[in-house]
Amino acid sequence: MFDVAVFGSLFLTLFVIMDPPGITPIFLALTSGRPAKVQKKMAFQAVCVAFGVIAVFGVVGQQILDYLHVSTQALMIAGGLLLLLVALDLLTGKTDEPKQTKDVNVALVPLGMPLLAGPGAIVQVILAVQHASAAEQVSVWAAILAIHVVLFLAMRFSLLIIRVIKDGGVVLVTRLAGMMLSAIAVQQIVNGVTQIIRGG
Repeated sequence: MFDVAVFGSLFLTLFVIMDPPGITPIFLALTSGRPAKVQKKMAFQAVCVAFGVIAVFGVVGQQILDYLHVSTQALMIAGGLLLLLVALDLLTGKTDEPKQTKDVNVALVPLGMPLLAGPGAIVQVILAVQHASAAEQVSVWAAILAIHVVLFLAMRFSLLIIRVIKDGGVVLVTRLAGMMLSAIAVQQIVNGVTQIIRGG
């Protein structure tokens, strides 16, 4: 059964973390000097790599946690702290854009992973899949697929997007994403600590 609330919540969280508008200038920097056809191909490759990584962790993430003897609460707190660091970078503008390399397929690394399929997104997907009921799994995976489609479209039409929102718009979107992500991070830490206290 499709749950709109579950879909919307996960999609918005992943949208803030993976930041489709914010990834466009990085994508353009990494793929500059290449023909438009090659850029489109690299956008598709990057999204496929990111989806593959996210899907693997979504399917076997719980087994990985069990093997490492890591609780969900610990993962929530660690993920929250990690997201908070990313949010602070977004808010202060200290994110480093990877340098362009023409001899390497940047669609795989660093674009596909870790820029798109980063630790924050991986943690969110593991938690979402784990906490979703059998009926909600369709909504969770639909949200995961939907955000990757949005990522592809953002990179595919990145030149047009940059023309519309300009550099100032990219900065504004990045700062807003940082503010929202910081709130999500703090809430995730609070939820993890609360669950530990209740469990104890």
